[in-house]
Amino acid sequence: MFLALPLLVLALNTSPAPQAPPPSAKALNTEGFRLYQAGRYPEALEKFQASAKEDPAYALPRYNAAATLGVLRKKGQVCEYGAHRDVIVEHLSQAVRLDARRLVRARQDTDFDGIRDTLGWQRLLGRVPEREADVPFLLRDVSWFGPGVGVYGSTQALRFNTRGKAVLKTRAVDVNGQAQRIELGGTYTVKGRQVELRLKGEAPVTGTLTEAGALTFPKLGTFTDAPSECDA
Repeated sequence: MFLALPLLVLALNTSPAPQAPPPSAKALNTEGFRLYQAGRYPEALEKFQASAKEDPAYALPRYNAAATLGVLRKKGQVCEYGAHRDVIVEHLSQAVRLDARRLVRARQDTDFDGIRDTLGWQRLLGRVPEREADVPFLLRDVSWFGPGVGVYGSTQALRFNTRGKAVLKTRAVDVNGQAQRIELGGTYTVKGRQVELRLKGEAPVTGTLTEAGALTFPKLGTFTDAPSECDA
């Protein structure tokens, strides 16, 4: 959010809305905006959610709820308020479906920095895993996480860059519960949906990015854009 011109929206701009929200929904959104400005994010979130419930066709509170969850996520309060990446993306996607102008703002709004490497964000930009031509872009622009391991969450992550380089990051936990981070570099090539991954010192493996957005590799398992969080 820019301090000089907040991107969290209190009211619509000069373009006419398809339908004016009822006064109660608008009032709740206004209350939420003021709480957001005061840094009272959990209370602001409640108001935005209540506004959206009051008028499901009102885009602003859905956008504002997504932005507030983005702030709570940055503050490390994911589990307390359900500020998961997919939840933020869903709120934002609903807002954009209701009012396409929300995407223009979201592109600049720093509250959404934490979801720009998700499949959901890429979908909003028009890139989808169902389209084979988009596979190379999605590999590079999305962060890929392995399945969760109890309280430790996702212990593996894959990143691909534009020069054919790849990195597998692993968080290993010893018998004393101490975590150690290990990075293993390598290269990759893409052909259609198939991704050949060649990690240093390891035999090459060929994986697939499915139309559902799952990146699967033999032995390594399945990677998605959603890290495992808040599991007991």
